[in-house]
Amino acid sequence: MKKSILLSVLAGITALSLVGCVSTGRISDTDKNPFTHGNVQLTLKNGVTTQADILEKFGAPNVATVNGSGEEVWTYQKHATVSRSSEVGAYATIILAGVGGRTSGFEQSSRTMTLIIKFDAEKKVSDFKSMSSSF
Repeated sequence: MKKSILLSVLAGITALSLVGCVSTGRISDTDKNPFTHGNVQLTLKNGVTTQADILEKFGAPNVATVNGSGEEVWTYQKHATVSRSSEVGAYATIILAGVGGRTSGFEQSSRTMTLIIKFDAEKKVSDFKSMSSSF
């Protein structure tokens, strides 16, 4: 009986330490994520922004091609899945008490950003389109 109680306490302490390790981060416009609609609009200027500027800000593109008009086209596709817990203290209580009433304490969302940039002969942005979706 005492061994069973000791194992339960140790399991509870282990669970508490693991709950503290759960990522609660969110991607937001204030984070250092360059792939936001606002950041794209602020960074890219037709006839001004160069390929070197874009490489510095966004990194290498997922796809680099040349279209039928001879323009170089870079495509970026970024996907993020964000998970977070909403009530860390409540989960610790549930784990320690052994109550199974709650089945989910985590939220998960996905965000996708597609950015297509066309360049002129001088390697400057001639046009760009961006699309983002969250679900």
